[in-house]
Amino acid sequence: MSPSFLLLLIPIIPLSLLAILSLIVRPKPIRIPIKSRHVFITGGSSGIGLALAHRAASEGARVSILARSPQKLEEAKRSIKLATGVEVAIFSADVRDYDAVSKAVEESGPIDVLIVNQGVFTARELEKHSVEDVRFTIEVNLVGSFNVIKAALPRMKGREGRGPGSISLVSSQAGQVGVYGYAAYSASKFGLQGLAQSLQQEVVADDIHVTLVFPPDTDTPGFEEEQKSRPEVTAIIAASSGSMKTEEVARRAMDGIKAGKFTVSCNFEGFLLSLATTGMSPQRSFWLAFLEVITAGPIRLVALFFQWDWYNAIEKWSKTKNK
Repeated sequence: MSPSFLLLLIPIIPLSLLAILSLIVRPKPIRIPIKSRHVFITGGSSGIGLALAHRAASEGARVSILARSPQKLEEAKRSIKLATGVEVAIFSADVRDYDAVSKAVEESGPIDVLIVNQGVFTARELEKHSVEDVRFTIEVNLVGSFNVIKAALPRMKGREGRGPGSISLVSSQAGQVGVYGYAAYSASKFGLQGLAQSLQQEVVADDIHVTLVFPPDTDTPGFEEEQKSRPEVTAIIAASSGSMKTEEVARRAMDGIKAGKFTVSCNFEGFLLSLATTGMSPQRSFWLAFLEVITAGPIRLVALFFQWDWYNAIEKWSKTKNK
């Protein structure tokens, strides 16, 4: 082959790949409206959920929030009213209680955009976790998500003429990669990946689109409390990726929901994690699909460097501990 012919092949190969990807990526691109629609948010009385409620209200949505504490719900309602002038509906229920969740969903009315955001977290080595702690974490974060979606889904499917719907699950970067001290939490958040992928296949024909949000450490009341008791190694590893403000996470999450993205990363590290762990996740953008294909090898190399750094930190800590 002549050098000129080989040079000609250089742009043809990636362009051909782009053309193929533009034909095969599924589901197809979609836009999810927020204005004048019913947005229902669990875990909406504080942290990321409250920031999402503020954002949805400011964009003209009818907002309902669900959480366990009536007092925190009232405080959240007042803060949203003061900031946006919007009166939100509040519902007190434990997501582990399917009947209570179903009652709240029924009272709130048909939901257009469901954001499943509730979560609990304790950073602790598995050996030091009580069985009750592990069960509580999985029941709130994973089983609670099933309860909320199952309760809302029948009426979401019956929203004829209301435009595309959305179900969003707020996971965590610890739902993409396991970290020291996060065994129970990561297990519950990794489970959301399988739930989201399967659910998208089940509801796409009903014009309902699933989004999975992966926030990093976020400046929430729960995160502040968790930092007081997290293992030393966890703190060392977590220091390699900075924390974010709730408002910024909420902005990126809402933008991703409106764009109909399946995966929403909130920072650059999260974007690299998403490239490295995309697996069988749906991809609406053929440009991002192209990036996932061509960076699979290099991103794996980056992931190995991160793992090297983390295990190096654990080894150093272990030596210091045993002196």
